[in-house]
Amino acid sequence: MPTYQQMVEEIAHHLQNAGRLLFITGAGISAESGLPTYRGIGGLYEGNLTEMNLPIEEVLSGHMFSARPEVVWKFILQIEKATRGATYNKAHKIIADLQENHEVWVLTQNIDGFHHAAGSKNVIDIHGDIHSILCTRCDYQTQVPDYSGFTEIPPLCPNCSAVLRPDVVLFGEMLPAKKVALLERELSKGFDMVFSVGTTSVFPYIAAPVYDAAREGIPTVEINPTETSVSTIVDYKLAEKASIALSDIMHTLNAHLPS
Repeated sequence: MPTYQQMVEEIAHHLQNAGRLLFITGAGISAESGLPTYRGIGGLYEGNLTEMNLPIEEVLSGHMFSARPEVVWKFILQIEKATRGATYNKAHKIIADLQENHEVWVLTQNIDGFHHAAGSKNVIDIHGDIHSILCTRCDYQTQVPDYSGFTEIPPLCPNCSAVLRPDVVLFGEMLPAKKVALLERELSKGFDMVFSVGTTSVFPYIAAPVYDAAREGIPTVEINPTETSVSTIVDYKLAEKASIALSDIMHTLNAHLPS
C-alpha cells in the first residue's frame, strides 16, 4: 500500500505527461469556503425535516415550484442567505491555475459558481448556478451577486410579471440537455486523467466518468476524507481536504518542473 506522499509523487508524475484533465467536484470542495455540504445546496436541513414538516427534497422540488413557487423561494432564500459572502478557496484556484499547462474541464454538482469565480473557463455546472435568474415565461435572464435585492416572494419578471426562478435543477427535474450534450462531447474526446474531488459520487452521471476512466486504464484520483462509491476503483485515494491534497500535488509537480 503506497503512502500518501508516494501517491502524491505518482499523481504529479502523471500530470507532467497529461494534456486533458477532468475534475469532477461536489460539495466537499466548497466546504472550506464555509458552505454546508448537503447535496451542494445548503446543509441546513441534513437529517431533519423543514419547518413545513417535509424533507428538503420535497420542498425544493420541481413540482413544488409549479404548485407553490413562494415555498421554494422561501427556502432558497434561507440557503442563499446562509452562504452569502462566501467565495472560492485555494482548491478552486489550483484547478483554475492548471489551465496554464493543461486543458482542464470541470464537471461540478455545485451551484455556488466558485469555479467560474476562480477563473476556470471550461465549467459544466450540471445543476446550474444560483446566481443566474430566469423568467419562467419569457426570455428574461440576469445575473445577481446575491438575493438581497429580492423583497417580493416569489420575485416577478420585470418584463412580463411571470415568476422568476434560479437557473438550478430542483429535485425531480431533468438535467439541462445542452450541458449533458457538452459533457458527452468532451467525454467522447477522452481525458488523460480524471479527478473526483469532494463528492460522494452518488449520481450515476457523476460516478460514470470515473468508472469509465478506470476501466480504460486512465489514471484516476479521488480526493475526499470519507469513503465513497468510487473509492475502491480509483488508482489513488487521497483521504484529505481538497485544498491540502491539491496543494501537495502542485508543490510536488512544481518541484519536478525544469526551472
